[in-house]
Amino acid sequence: MPESLSPETIIRLGGVALLVIVVFTETGLFFGFFLPGDSLLFTAGLFCHTDLIKMPVATLIALLIIAATLGTTTGYFFGKWFGNYFSHRKENFFYRKKYVDLTQEYFQKHGMMAFVFGRFIPIVRTFLPILAGLAQIEIKKFWIYNLFGASLWVLLLVMAGYWLGKLFPNLTEYIGLIALIMILVSTLPVILSFFNKKRVSE
Repeated sequence: MPESLSPETIIRLGGVALLVIVVFTETGLFFGFFLPGDSLLFTAGLFCHTDLIKMPVATLIALLIIAATLGTTTGYFFGKWFGNYFSHRKENFFYRKKYVDLTQEYFQKHGMMAFVFGRFIPIVRTFLPILAGLAQIEIKKFWIYNLFGASLWVLLLVMAGYWLGKLFPNLTEYIGLIALIMILVSTLPVILSFFNKKRVSE
C-alpha cells in the first residue's frame, strides 16, 4: 500500500474528519475499493490512546457507523438510479468486471447476510450495495442488514484496536506491520475465490 494511503497517514493528515470520509467512500462509491477499510478502523481504535484522536471511543464508533451506513446507502441508490452505468463502462483501474462478478457470486451464495459477512471483505463491501440497488432489493430490508452489518464491522474492528492498544501500549510502533497483516488476511477470501473460479474454468 502506498504510504499516502496507509491508515496511519490518513489519520495523521486529516484526523477524524478524513477518517469518516474514507470510510464513507470505501463502503459505497465504486472508485473507493482500493482504500483501506479494516486496517483503518483497527488503527483508529488503536490511536484512541494517543493525541491523534481526541474523542471517546464510543463517539468515534458512532460516527464511523453513520459513515459506513450512509456510504453503503449511497452505493445502493447509485445502483438503483444508474443501473446501466456499469454495463456501458469501459474497464480501468477503478472498475473491473471481475469485481462485479465476484460480488454477485457472493451475494447469490449468502443472500441478505452478505451485507453482514461482506463488510469484512474488501471489494465485496464496496460493490455489494451497488448490486443491491441494481437488483431493486426492498429498501426497508436493505436498511436493516446495512445498519447491522455496518455496526458489527465498525464495533469489532475499532474495539479490537482499542483494547489491544490498552493491553500493549507499544503496539502503535508496529502499526505498519499490523496494517499489512490485516490487509492480507482480509483479502484472502478474494484471492481464494479468484483461484477457485480460475481452476473451475480450466
